[in-house]
Amino acid sequence: MSDAKPDPGSEPGHDTEPHSPGHASRLNWLRAGVLGANDGIVSVAALVVGVAAATSDSGAILIAGVASLLAGAISMALGEYVSVSSQRDTERALIGKERTELATMPEQELAELAGLYQAKGLSPETARRVADELTAHDALGAHLEVELHIGTEELSNPWHAAFASAIAFTVGAILPLLAVLLPPPQWRVPVTFLAVAVALIITGWVSAALGDSPRMRAIGRVLIGGLLALGVTYAIGGLLGTSV
Repeated sequence: MSDAKPDPGSEPGHDTEPHSPGHASRLNWLRAGVLGANDGIVSVAALVVGVAAATSDSGAILIAGVASLLAGAISMALGEYVSVSSQRDTERALIGKERTELATMPEQELAELAGLYQAKGLSPETARRVADELTAHDALGAHLEVELHIGTEELSNPWHAAFASAIAFTVGAILPLLAVLLPPPQWRVPVTFLAVAVALIITGWVSAALGDSPRMRAIGRVLIGGLLALGVTYAIGGLLGTSV
């Protein structure tokens, strides 16, 4: 009978657990994409439903829907670009400061790194040994990971964020636009409500699955909020349509 211990990677459950450094970052990107699509679904659906309640003119509905899609996608892209650019500038400044401190005061930085590991629960001797070994291997990387929780290879990319946000919004917006334009006029609003409800259920489920959170709660939030937005704009569009 062998006394060899099993490889941790082969134990039940380990093959599905996230161990790569970028796993959390990828999950955040996926979740942001799902939420961007959700924004596209709700905002464009609410607008076209409101217009459809006021007029049956397909041209007016198409113009309003396309304008909403383009404005929303551009706005989302610009917002993400500005936000992520600011984050990237901050990360670069922190990396530069840490690199300077390592070059000018290496002993103090080594003691600081050991102290950080000691604060995590390691004994002073073990913390010092870990700090020594990590500093010899990659001093900057060790400090960035433990002290600042960032990595030089994982800096946020504002262009990626902008394009991803714009694409996600556009994909989500196309559904209500098609749903309101393809059916006959008398079916436009019901079909759009149904299509949006199904889409929101899917995005809510996917968002919850990515975060491993309760599915029904997430679905309920996005579904109630989205349908409420459609109901309000439909009522306003109906009132404006009858008063014109």
